[in-house]
Amino acid sequence: MATKRIGILTGGGDVPGLNSVIKGVVYRGSEIGCEVVGIRRGWEGLTHVNLADPNSRARYILPLNRENTRTIDRTGGTFLHTTRTNPAKMKKLPEHLQGLDFPKTEVTKDGATTVTWDVTSQVLKNLDALKIDYLIAIGGDDTLSYAARLDKEGVKVIAIPKTMDNDVQHTEYCIGFSTAITRATDAIQRQRTTVGSHERIGIFRVFGRDAGHTALYTAYVTSIRCCIPEYKVNLEKLIELLITDKRNNPSNYALVVLSEGAEWEGYTVREYGEPDAYGHRKKMSVAEDLSEEIKRRTGEETVVSDLTYDLRSGEPDFLDKLVSFTFGNMALDCIQNNQSGVMTAIVNGCYTTVPIPDPKLGPRKVDVATMYNTERYRPNYTGKLGVPIFLTRA
Repeated sequence: MATKRIGILTGGGDVPGLNSVIKGVVYRGSEIGCEVVGIRRGWEGLTHVNLADPNSRARYILPLNRENTRTIDRTGGTFLHTTRTNPAKMKKLPEHLQGLDFPKTEVTKDGATTVTWDVTSQVLKNLDALKIDYLIAIGGDDTLSYAARLDKEGVKVIAIPKTMDNDVQHTEYCIGFSTAITRATDAIQRQRTTVGSHERIGIFRVFGRDAGHTALYTAYVTSIRCCIPEYKVNLEKLIELLITDKRNNPSNYALVVLSEGAEWEGYTVREYGEPDAYGHRKKMSVAEDLSEEIKRRTGEETVVSDLTYDLRSGEPDFLDKLVSFTFGNMALDCIQNNQSGVMTAIVNGCYTTVPIPDPKLGPRKVDVATMYNTERYRPNYTGKLGVPIFLTRA
């Protein structure tokens, strides 16, 4: 008979490596007498499931074992699927919860009123009904912000950080980051031939709403210019640097990589669509806007390439598999040691556990002073003696 019953879920955007965590937890759990239950579609699995309805239960609750997870680590994405559901701010209640009394918040903006419900009490009831002893939540800063809420509610939670943005507080590395950089590097190196053949300026856009780690590290290993959300560049200077790069290049082309949230002086990235459950709207392409500015000011032709979703697709690279399996096994170590309210992490280059980050801290950002050359709009390559392998400290 199982000694502990573990729930596991993935929330937010998918990244390569999630399935390795899930498999690692299931395999290790089977060896130490734990039963693992997959909760499908992230936090939605705990807000929308109607445990009295067999169809709903089958949709959201998936018992995991060695057989049904045997090969999942060979592919990317998440075997358990994912959503951006925020149980603390539900815009619409599932049918079986309508009419029940949940804390309600009304916000009026521009004449429109938005109503949200906090269904945490239902999440707690479902966890209790499922007899979950420990919950492993894998996600980025948004998903883990609700894990922190459950920790305060007394749920035994272990958090595992994942995001290609690498911006979760208290850790130097998040699952998905290495694969994203590897993919971005490969794409840029391949596209050099096209950009060079047409003697243009290549502009690449990658994810990074609030933090520029993905753009910065991609620029670091490809030796190109970059723009990050943490620092507003001067547009005239940026264009001048790119034109100079182009003229100094025997193949007469230049390259720059931009975070999706990068801006320059006097410019703000435009947004569109309804905010998601965590208040984020989609961003228009800063790469397209930069392209238009370059054409208007210089007459130079550009090639714009949006790399965003391609960076999170497909199987993980070696480093993400290594970290994913290790983080999964560390979560089981925590459970065996009766620890909760912690997150697996890498600090000073070493595996460790830290408290689940306080949502009020927001995303972990690039330290401009040590990591970004504000004169050259490039990564800072100096002063790395003695720093951890990922060049920054949590």
